[in-house]
Amino acid sequence: MKKSSFTESRIVAVPKEGEAGMPVAALCRKHGIGNATYYLWQSEYSGVQVCELQRLRELEAENAKLTRMFADLALENAAIKDVLNRKS
Repeated sequence: MKKSSFTESRIVAVPKEGEAGMPVAALCRKHGIGNATYYLWQSEYSGVQVCELQRLRELEAENAKLTRMFADLALENAAIKDVLNRKS
């Protein structure tokens, strides 16, 4: 997945500026983003603090790692069962 050129603090700050009353067109022009990006960020990150966002990303990375580990172990387990069934 492509890494965003925007930091978490900047992503969280943009919707907060919009909530403060700045027009969306001016906000998008100021930060160099499109309207669709602004509304996506607003739906995902409105009301979220930077520390919460960082923790969420850490949990997502840990979840992906654990999912890969489970898949590897399940595959290994199936292979062992297959070998044991052939011997008997």
